[in-house]
Amino acid sequence: MTKAGFVSLIGRPNAGKSTLMNSLLGEKIAMVSQKANATRRRSNAIVMHEDTQIIFVDTPGIHEREKVLNQFMLDEALKAMGDCDLIVYLAPVTDSVEHYKKFLELNKKKIKHIIVISKIDQVSQVKLFKTIASYNQFSDEFEALIPVAVPKKVGHNDLLNTIAKNLPESPYLFDPEDLTSELVRDIYAGFIREAIFDNVSDEVPYESDVIIEGIEEDQGLDSIYAMIIIEKESQKGIIIGKGGEAIKRIGKAAREKIEKLSGKKAYLKLQVVVKKGWSKDKNFLREIGYDDAK
Repeated sequence: MTKAGFVSLIGRPNAGKSTLMNSLLGEKIAMVSQKANATRRRSNAIVMHEDTQIIFVDTPGIHEREKVLNQFMLDEALKAMGDCDLIVYLAPVTDSVEHYKKFLELNKKKIKHIIVISKIDQVSQVKLFKTIASYNQFSDEFEALIPVAVPKKVGHNDLLNTIAKNLPESPYLFDPEDLTSELVRDIYAGFIREAIFDNVSDEVPYESDVIIEGIEEDQGLDSIYAMIIIEKESQKGIIIGKGGEAIKRIGKAAREKIEKLSGKKAYLKLQVVVKKGWSKDKNFLREIGYDDAK
């Protein structure tokens, strides 16, 4: 009998959820940034492990509600917690257990979970052992605690085996050849947002979003037309840069990611549009895909 189930990746902003999901999949489909709160929507990766199909659900970080957009992001994480078969809670090795206590309070349905101590390659063995010991007081709460170092894939197999053990018997929910059920346009929008985060500093990345207006597919070339939305007129100059240098860097970085995933050449046309207060406009947020914006 095969197994299958949804596994939500939960943790505070910048805990490494997207990086771990990409690594377990073996393909980059989720945007990754050193800046916190880069992930805004749920996305998934379908990982086959022996006779088990694991559908990982990446989520925005658990953080305080601020703008309407931030409220949507937190709601996305909470819904993922309630809708899954198992939770993987990512706790960076330098984090206090206070973040984990907050997660326990938010896990209203008491969905069983695994703790992953992430970023263990960044600290000494002594620090790692102290962190693990700090979670022992909660041993009745979690199914397992697994240290992981994503760059070296340390702990990956232990994590996959433990997840498989805790998922229900079920036919596969997706074609085993699929990597994700996400729309290509959403993945490409994420790549462009990642390029903005990597190439533009300060508040601009947080006050920007990307809409894919169209994709034209040909045998050897995909043409992608995208709109970058920003809050203020002054940010337009930052995104474009002197002589168009910044927008060229953004386009080049995004195009390379798109081509690596698609295996084809890509033409990327970027347009920058100012929409004042877009992140606080409930109607506009719904219009661009944040369907549950309140």
